[in-house]
Amino acid sequence: MEITSVKPFLEYYSRVRERTRRVALLIPEEHLEWTYRPGKFTLGDLVRHIAAIERWLYAENVMGRPSRYSGCGRELADGKDAVIQYLDEMYRQSVGIFGGLTPEQLQTKILTPTGQPITCWKWLRLLPEHEIHHRGQIYLYLNQLGISTPPLYGLSSEEVRDRSQR
Repeated sequence: MEITSVKPFLEYYSRVRERTRRVALLIPEEHLEWTYRPGKFTLGDLVRHIAAIERWLYAENVMGRPSRYSGCGRELADGKDAVIQYLDEMYRQSVGIFGGLTPEQLQTKILTPTGQPITCWKWLRLLPEHEIHHRGQIYLYLNQLGISTPPLYGLSSEEVRDRSQR
């Protein structure tokens, strides 16, 4: 998918974020800082990471600036309400930046954190992939805790199987 205009990308990305937010809201307060193994992201870290990377890496890079990502710890937002507010605020700021990109800017080369040049629209295209990857981790963590999660698109795998023709 080539991004030649930012509006269709933002419409798509808003739906990605809606699904991420919906699963983040399922995280119980008492499990917000739970992880399956010491040294790995907690559930709260995952949500803060999605938000922080979006704003402080992707949004900065598309503006031609270096990454300002400094991590995803509790100092950014502590407690479930604060974490959700942080997710929403970083999205609001990022979309404000992305929304101002012209078709010409989408075609320019920017530098990734590794110093590699990449076309701006290709960098933006990686943003939902990053978020979806970490959303999948949230689903897995919640399942490990025995917390029921909704299917992404209305039906579970088992429901699709049961409705399929064989």
